[in-house]
Amino acid sequence: MATKKKNSSSNSLPGPADITRRELDNGIVVLARENFTSPSVVVDADLRVGALWHGREVAGLSDFTAAMLMRGNERLGFNEIYEQIESLGANLSVSGGTHTSGFYIKCLSEDLGVLMGLAADALRRPTFPAEEVERLRGQIITRLKINANDTRGRASEAFYELAYPNHPYSIEEDGYPETVAALTRAQMVEFHRQNFGPRGMIVTVVGAVKAEEAVALVERYFGDWRNPAQQPQPELPALQPLSGFMKRVVSLPGKAQSDILLGAPGPTRADPRFLAARLGNSIIGQFGMGGRIGHQVREKNGMAYYAGMSLNGGLGPGGWYAYAGVNPANVEKAVDLILAEFKRFSLKKVSPQELEDNQAQFLGRLPLSLETNEGVASMLSSMELYNLGLDYLHRYPALIKAITRADIQEAFRAFINPEKAVLAVAGPD
Repeated sequence: MATKKKNSSSNSLPGPADITRRELDNGIVVLARENFTSPSVVVDADLRVGALWHGREVAGLSDFTAAMLMRGNERLGFNEIYEQIESLGANLSVSGGTHTSGFYIKCLSEDLGVLMGLAADALRRPTFPAEEVERLRGQIITRLKINANDTRGRASEAFYELAYPNHPYSIEEDGYPETVAALTRAQMVEFHRQNFGPRGMIVTVVGAVKAEEAVALVERYFGDWRNPAQQPQPELPALQPLSGFMKRVVSLPGKAQSDILLGAPGPTRADPRFLAARLGNSIIGQFGMGGRIGHQVREKNGMAYYAGMSLNGGLGPGGWYAYAGVNPANVEKAVDLILAEFKRFSLKKVSPQELEDNQAQFLGRLPLSLETNEGVASMLSSMELYNLGLDYLHRYPALIKAITRADIQEAFRAFINPEKAVLAVAGPD
């Protein structure tokens, strides 16, 4: 008689029966899910520290600090760290963000202890070698100067500055050339001392390791981590409501393309309207070749190289905006077409067919996103970060099917008003 192999079916969504969740004494939450279909393991970890913990005057400090963690520690130097990782054919990286920073591991199960030890050295015992600080500073400034000539990046920067006045989201998390140039090693050491710690940390382990062994490894390398100086997450200031239609044009002479961002702050992930907004975002700006906006601006009128809409809700109210890359001569026409779609979406409910098609796509792509250890680890980390519950994936189909045309219209109207929106354009004069 054939027996069902655990996790062998793409229809077997992770849930309370096969996700192990443990909270260590120091506050670290460990999530583990076994998958022995391949010999690899993925670790996806989040720490509650990011650009939110500092102001504009030191913009880039959190990202710079996170990037330095892999450049030397009390046990190993830069070259030794990467020689060890490469000799195992593994991956280990540390990254920064706005609300969280984190580390990522991919390796064979037999090497997980080694990689976890390297991650612990990076997070807990970095030395911030002066020569590596200067080497990395030069690389960051070079990248920022290159990005300063990128039309989409500059349009995004202008959008967030207008949509989020006097708010942390208006600050570029990787900083600006002048702020990165002024950052000191001492500031990085102090930022690490005050903000990196176990409180709020999530470590998700998925792959060919028994759940109890995964928990034990995290306990071994991070369980005794304490940082009494660790600062709590700063409160996000209240958003100032948009008072009207605001526009900013960033001049980049010599460019052959203009990039447009048009929208407003959207819902947080915790907002009960988030899934309806996400489904609506798919209809207006994602489904097929960019949803309704892609059809109107790109396919029907031939005005854009790409066009669509993006929803970025997380721990805070990220941007919800339409985007398009167009010939500079078509900026005004493309903006008019996008605004017309905004008005149409606000005034008239989506069609039953649009709702059905997008619901089917959301449900169909869920198991595909969970086919790899990376996909599962990312999902489990998000479920914990946003307090969705271990049974979220089992509830997800019913949540999506319950969304109505009216729900989508209401969610869109709550955040997108064509008369109170932000337009950012970057391109040639």
